[in-house]
Amino acid sequence: MMLKQHLLFVLCSVCGTVVKEAATKNKAKGSQSQFPVTQNVTVVEGSTANMTCRVDYNDNTSLQWSNPAQQTLFFGDKKALRDNRIELVRASWKELTISISEVTLSDEGQYTCSLFTMPIKTSKAFLTVLGVPEKPEITGFTRPAVEGEDVTLTCITSGSKPAADIRWFRNDKEVQGVKEVNATGRSFTVRSTIHLKVAQKDDGAAYTCSVEHIALNSTPHQVTEVLEVYYAPQVEIVPSLIVPQEGQYFKLECTSKGNPLPDRVLWTKDGGVLPDVERMIVEGRELIITNLNKTDNGTYRCEARNHLGTNSDEYALFVYAKNLPGTSDPNALTQHGPDHALIGGVVAVVVFITLCFIIVLGRYLARHKDITRERQEMWFISSRKTLALPIITL
Repeated sequence: MMLKQHLLFVLCSVCGTVVKEAATKNKAKGSQSQFPVTQNVTVVEGSTANMTCRVDYNDNTSLQWSNPAQQTLFFGDKKALRDNRIELVRASWKELTISISEVTLSDEGQYTCSLFTMPIKTSKAFLTVLGVPEKPEITGFTRPAVEGEDVTLTCITSGSKPAADIRWFRNDKEVQGVKEVNATGRSFTVRSTIHLKVAQKDDGAAYTCSVEHIALNSTPHQVTEVLEVYYAPQVEIVPSLIVPQEGQYFKLECTSKGNPLPDRVLWTKDGGVLPDVERMIVEGRELIITNLNKTDNGTYRCEARNHLGTNSDEYALFVYAKNLPGTSDPNALTQHGPDHALIGGVVAVVVFITLCFIIVLGRYLARHKDITRERQEMWFISSRKTLALPIITL
């Protein structure tokens, strides 16, 4: 009887211990899983941010979202703050998700999700808002620049957060600028400057300002301006014939460029006006002589001007006698001259290589002949010594 009572007591004790340990584990498990879980969120200004709070285990306890100013946004499915941009997405015992539309930079900060247990458990989530940079603007193109002048080009963009990067390109080649960043409230104003001493080659050059930012993904904001440079005319006379002859039709073309482009050019001969206006015809930038003769010999001058200056070029004309019947045209010979020069050069190279080969071959044969003669003499001497050995021995 005593044994049965003892066994019953031991059995009850074991059962109580097991139940107690199970309850302790369940309590610890519930305590560990009753912590809310949140994640940081990054959005672009003007878009929508979703804030989610989850809990793995919840014994019918409410969840709450608060903004950085500790104002309650939602308590469970009940809206607490009058802001039409904030809406409920999902509410349950294990999740509370809200959305904030048309996000602004002022919405950035630390948001709090609270689980109303005893004590209250909280989790923090930081909302980062990226400020989109405005389209850039280039200043410094208020008027055309003059050759040799110092020009400063400045590219400005505002509203970026974090501060945007600015890159300069001249046509397709990158050039370095000087960057300056200034804080404007919650965003930044960025400007980049390049300094130029403009030359003629800069006329028509395209300068591009490219603004890069994480909020723009891989599509930067760009603006392009074409630089206009004023410069004095440049003049060159181009003849139609290399060897002008009597009786031929002859033309001198005055090629001139400048900015602004010269309206017209002035032709003179030997410092004076053209002497024969019937045969010497000026058409635009060309001087045409319809029938050359010896009296046309002289120095012809073409002059072009704009408001920045004057420039000129000269051409000394010498009229050759007309070809006799059966002779070739010297202009045609001049045109074909390069082909004959090329052929002559090739022939010279071939002759040079042949001579070098003959010289090398002659030296090789001479050397080979000397070596053969030395070998014959050595063989002869060796043979004589061999034949003389028996006589000396006897």
